[in-house]
Amino acid sequence: MKKKWIAAGAAGLFLLSASAGVYAGSNLQQIKAFLDPSMKFLVNGKPFQPQNDKGAALAPISYNGSTYLPVRAISNALGVNIEYNGATNTIILGEKLAGIPIADSYGSSGQRTKDPQSTSYNGKDYKDVHFNNLSGARSDGFSLYPKGKYQKIVIQVAAIGKDIEEFFVSDAETDIKLKTDTIAVSEGLKTYEIDISGVERLYIHSDLEDGGSIFVPLTTSYYK
Repeated sequence: MKKKWIAAGAAGLFLLSASAGVYAGSNLQQIKAFLDPSMKFLVNGKPFQPQNDKGAALAPISYNGSTYLPVRAISNALGVNIEYNGATNTIILGEKLAGIPIADSYGSSGQRTKDPQSTSYNGKDYKDVHFNNLSGARSDGFSLYPKGKYQKIVIQVAAIGKDIEEFFVSDAETDIKLKTDTIAVSEGLKTYEIDISGVERLYIHSDLEDGGSIFVPLTTSYYK
């Protein structure tokens, strides 16, 4: 029987320690399901035991040909943030952002990477980044396509190895610079909020020295 990994909402709510009051007005449906303690899991090739927030072992639920896994346990195994909003009865997986991540509007560039060896900064894995660590003094640039749909962009940038003496974000259609700055290695991951009302295409540019790199997380930089 083919098994599917499905994050079960009801199980996830228990693991998030939601109060009984959350369920009082909900539209729950009673089903007949089975716990399957015999099922084993491997995460990145290593044995994994689902557990609740107190460390007790949990068994997956088998129902109608699918295997339902606890939300909290799976989020911990995969390193994904999780939070429960009782007011809206919503499970929030991943980063909480005020807008739309820029990843989907990123233009083609050889410096985009999802390689885990290149996507981490200060101990955090950003999963999808623009990372230019080529050798030699060079210019770096990539385009974003907001297509006039957003008021602002919030973009994070870090200099690695050497300071970035010139960094700018421009309206690619008019060549007007919307933000210019220098970025020091010691400043860590800097966050810029820039007005982009009506802008169709953005160009992000930096001048890099030999031994210097630029790191732009595409998952935590966003439009709003």
